[in-house]
Amino acid sequence: MENIFTEEDINYINSRGSSIEKIQQHLDFFKRGIPKINLVKSATVNDGIYSFTENEVDFFVDFFDKNKAHFNIEKFVPASGAATRMFKFLNEFLNEFDIENDTINSYINKHKAKDVSLFIFGIRNFPFYKQLKEKTLQLYPDYYSHSSDTKYYLLIKTLLNSEGLNFANQPKGIIPFHLKEEKFLTPVEENIIEADFFKTQNKKTKIHFTITQKFQPYFEKITNLFEDFDISFSYQNQSSDTLAVTENNIPFRLEDGSLFFRPGGHGALIENLNSLNSDFIYIKNIDNVSQNHKLIITKYKKLIGGVLMQTQFQIFNYLKKLSDGNVTELEIKEIKHFTETKLAFSLPEEFNYFQKSYKVDYLIKVLNRPIRVCGMVKNEGEPGGGPFWVQDEKGRHTLQIVETSQIDFNNKIQKDIANEAKFFNPVDIVCAITDFQGNKFDLLQFVNEKSAFITEKTKNGKPIKAIELPGLWNGAMAKWTTIFVEVPIETFNPVKNVNDLLKPAHQPENNG
Repeated sequence: MENIFTEEDINYINSRGSSIEKIQQHLDFFKRGIPKINLVKSATVNDGIYSFTENEVDFFVDFFDKNKAHFNIEKFVPASGAATRMFKFLNEFLNEFDIENDTINSYINKHKAKDVSLFIFGIRNFPFYKQLKEKTLQLYPDYYSHSSDTKYYLLIKTLLNSEGLNFANQPKGIIPFHLKEEKFLTPVEENIIEADFFKTQNKKTKIHFTITQKFQPYFEKITNLFEDFDISFSYQNQSSDTLAVTENNIPFRLEDGSLFFRPGGHGALIENLNSLNSDFIYIKNIDNVSQNHKLIITKYKKLIGGVLMQTQFQIFNYLKKLSDGNVTELEIKEIKHFTETKLAFSLPEEFNYFQKSYKVDYLIKVLNRPIRVCGMVKNEGEPGGGPFWVQDEKGRHTLQIVETSQIDFNNKIQKDIANEAKFFNPVDIVCAITDFQGNKFDLLQFVNEKSAFITEKTKNGKPIKAIELPGLWNGAMAKWTTIFVEVPIETFNPVKNVNDLLKPAHQPENNG
């Protein structure tokens, strides 16, 4: 280490709250590579994924409603992402379109720019259209004297440029997504409104947003309107940033000679999640909101909450029995069956030959972990991670949410398993983060550090390599008790591209 870093480097590393040991681990990852995950098979209904009948759904919904007042419940929404990707194709259009010598139609044909065509075709149906038109007329008073191509060009320019609405440089959470009774609704507002399902009397509903600090006033302007909610914010800690390296695995340095650190991805947010103190925490992406389908979304939020409550109740009963020291061999057999069937955690074959005291200790260790219940939707071609059975280093098969970046697509067997996946992860998760004695778990103790992955980027025109930390719902929760539940596609309405706002889920509300 002494040969790699100067005293000034070490002081800088320490000032960021980073750890020399962690950096050394990451440098080893760069040199040796990070093993890809070992898929056994995709999770399917009745083989890793629960699918409930209408009566069973109603039971868990009712269970949630009857018991929610006994718990502190909170919603956790990662919301620091910029809207840049939403408008990527429009930025490309502004950069490439020659307004003097080209037509929009020829541009669309030449660049196969179907997204531009759809945006223009549906422009009047975007919730921000009226605002956009007014701003464009302010900036370009001669707007109506231009050709239709120039008008569209000016509208797009106004949408993205800093003197206009500047949407591409703002957080996705504060972009107008919906229009209701002539009023904008942003993803922040929709996430707050949706949280009403776990509201209880005499208690403020808690929601936590992770944001970029400089945009906090923009978020607070929205959240301050909701007086009945306890809304808090946090930022991704710079101590979770990771050191970038050159193609030769040497620490990358900026022009002034200083080391270059990059944000470690959403896996860093396990620290933010770890700072919360609620009993149950719902996790949802900022952009997965809907103008419609609200009844069905609420129903299945309650379903996964009810499943979590009942599962935790059963686990806590077993842990109390095991801890009391009066458990019988018959009860141990019952607990083992529950662990292997309901929780999908296989115990080693030699477990049956353990002494009774060791069986008890082993079961306590297996059961006394954070729990998560994850909604899974049928795969309809959307990008994102999925539910799989995975073999760990000890040969055990566990349920994991796996991202495509963790899979070795050069291995035919692994590629075939990945391609057979029938479900994917919509990030519809509810977590229990306290143990059976009421103590909060240290979630950092349940991260699989080896499920980080290496990405290739550029900095100042030069190629670099960077570490992405184990994803929040991937490696950061790899050692949790995991339950997968099928939920309907109507619960999944993400906005990755601005044109997604033209889909029925985001258009003016109906009664469906």
